[in-house]
Amino acid sequence: MKSLICRQPTQFEYKERPVPTPAENDVLLKVKTVGICGTDIHAWAGKQPFFNYPRVLGHEICGDVVAIGNNVTRFHIGQQAAVIPYLSCNACSACLNDRPNCCENISVIGVHQDGGMVEYIAVPESNVLLAEGIDPAAAALIEPFAISAHAIRRAECAPGDSVLVVGGGPIGLGVAAIGLADGLNIALADTQAERRAHTHNLLGIPVLDPAPPQFEQQLRANFQGELPNKVIDATGNEIAMNNSVNLIRHGGQIIFVGLFKGNLSFSDPDFHKKETTMKGSRNATHEDFAKVARLMSEGKISARMMLSHRFDFSSLAAIYETEIVNNKNLLKAVVEF
Repeated sequence: MKSLICRQPTQFEYKERPVPTPAENDVLLKVKTVGICGTDIHAWAGKQPFFNYPRVLGHEICGDVVAIGNNVTRFHIGQQAAVIPYLSCNACSACLNDRPNCCENISVIGVHQDGGMVEYIAVPESNVLLAEGIDPAAAALIEPFAISAHAIRRAECAPGDSVLVVGGGPIGLGVAAIGLADGLNIALADTQAERRAHTHNLLGIPVLDPAPPQFEQQLRANFQGELPNKVIDATGNEIAMNNSVNLIRHGGQIIFVGLFKGNLSFSDPDFHKKETTMKGSRNATHEDFAKVARLMSEGKISARMMLSHRFDFSSLAAIYETEIVNNKNLLKAVVEF
């Protein structure tokens, strides 16, 4: 089978590998679609934390079941499935306290071990999600939507809560869409006019430019004169993340779902006087994947919210830098096999 390997930052290479044989508890998938995530772009550029080279990228995966291990009972050949790419140890304190998404020994397909930019991939049965009747491009996007769903859950939101989403990329857009479906009072801020327009046209929520000096005034106008009580930052941008403490009301919560390779720095007096709660949001759980599948089936979220580009696997290496990394019009891309 053909595989696409990131040998080192900015260097891709196609290589032939044997088709894997599924172990007793594995499902072998013939890959149909793989979503391209910011993680993949940062890894290609050498800016992704928790990453080693060489590596096959790709953790947003949809494929058809073509073989199963002897112990597999929930799947059969011919079914379409999506992949839950987080492999947890089930033995550390995080796993034993129902937090497998931040397992001490977690291995993420496409990050810590080789991922989906291959023609066939073997995945443990426990990490396979049935995706029958879903367009393959949409099935590949279940994972990023699950990241967004987990961020909403980390924020412990209740209907009517005032939530500012910072960042109108795929994850921020997913957070806004899922928050809207949950009955939250949502606004979104992004510096790019195209993303603001896309979000407003798609979801009909208030969208703001955080750059002008009147940003705070406009923000308060959308929340009955108050600052939001939740800020979910999906930018992975140092400046935006450091500024989050200035955007919440007293007693509010900040949830960082975006990640950057560096240190945060903000005013401790401003943090303390608001009795701020600050949380990280990492990966997603089976519960989050189930919620996304339900919302997709109800028509409350869909692939069209994110998907802007499609690319062919056989030519991906040649166009990756120009059409993906440096493409300012790209919101979310899916690779088709």
